[in-house]
Amino acid sequence: MQMSKWRDYAERLLVLVVILGGWEGACRGFDVPKIVLPPPSLVAKRLWQELIDPTFYPHLGTTLAELLLGFGIGLVCGLALGVAVALVPVVHRLIYPYIVAFQTLPKVAIAPLFVIWFGYGMTSKVVTTALVAFFPMLVNVITGFQSVDTDQVDMMRAFHATDWQIFRKLRLPSALPLIFAGTEIAVVFSVIGAVVGEFVGAQKGLGYLITVWNFKLDIAGVFAILLVLGAVGMIFHAVIVWLSNRVVFWQGKNRENQIVGI
Repeated sequence: MQMSKWRDYAERLLVLVVILGGWEGACRGFDVPKIVLPPPSLVAKRLWQELIDPTFYPHLGTTLAELLLGFGIGLVCGLALGVAVALVPVVHRLIYPYIVAFQTLPKVAIAPLFVIWFGYGMTSKVVTTALVAFFPMLVNVITGFQSVDTDQVDMMRAFHATDWQIFRKLRLPSALPLIFAGTEIAVVFSVIGAVVGEFVGAQKGLGYLITVWNFKLDIAGVFAILLVLGAVGMIFHAVIVWLSNRVVFWQGKNRENQIVGI
């Protein structure tokens, strides 16, 4: 098992080396302008310049704060409303269609409204991030609670179990795999939401830096920030997967097949 795991890592690293080598060779061999596609060596150099620049970290901290706050709000709201929609038929009948209709609205289109309503500060970005994280969380929570075996529910009722006992000992454990699957999606989407909010109007943040470097035609700088954003998303996703493997340890390798709402 351990050898197989290390072999997987080695194969992934080999694929990365091939991609980067091909990218570098194509840029140099075909003399691609750096303003169009900078080679990986230039991107790495630009990334190092950003990492040793003290002014970079306030921007990183702002985006992380927006991401975490928005993700937390979207997570809590998705959990609460998802449980209500799944377990209370009248809520599902009256509210869920409007939630779906609102979700169809492009967040890029309504983000400027949030800037008008909440200003150019952090609040508008947190709202945008929360909305992006909310729906995948909601869908997975609803699916998780509705996937509970009704025969098991009937059996517990036959033994005079209360609704709270059924929820705590049957419904919640059965729904946890899908809840964590939704959390994985939501935390990745939160990175997108924070950056989209900063694109619309911001004075600080990684999305703001991308806008600035793009305006200055510093494409290597844009790629460097994109690498940072990718690393942030992977780290948060890895944390959620780590928590899932320990809390919902019984799901094993079937977790990948349980994600819905993408």
